Amino acid sequence: MHRRTLLAAASSFALAACGFKLRGAPDFVFKSIAIGTAETSTLGNELKRSIASGGAVAVVPVDRAEVVLDVTQDQREKVVVGVNASGQVREFQLRIRFKFRLRTPAGKELIPETELLQQRDISFNESAVLSKEAEENLLYRDMQTDIVQQLMRRLAAVKTL
Repeated sequence: MHRRTLLAAASSFALAACGFKLRGAPDFVFKSIAIGTAETSTLGNELKRSIASGGAVAVVPVDRAEVVLDVTQDQREKVVVGVNASGQVREFQLRIRFKFRLRTPAGKELIPETELLQQRDISFNESAVLSKEAEENLLYRDMQTDIVQQLMRRLAAVKTL
């Protein structure tokens, strides 16, 4: 028992010594943000929830915001990438393309127009259409979460207004 405790303590000291640290909530230099996405955008809604959950930044209308996130493109794509010998679809590529820029209400550009792209490949089988549709929705949700996390890190990297 004593040996296990010693081993656990040694491994935690080793992790601390290597600089390992859990990623905490991002720190933003702004206290309010306006997010220009459509009300029906699932990615925009997840982004708003993610920012609001931190508590330090409020999502507000443009006239009260310190910074404005302009979304120029929020697009889901589904492209055929593989067919069999008889021309039936065997594989799709799913993509989410998100373009944005961050600026002050006065027009000072803090992050120039940037594109975030996530893509996943998915096989297709016409005998399992419902399960493949559910898998597709899960992949889109996973890509959307990845983009929101990337965007949060980019917003946290802004150091001056």
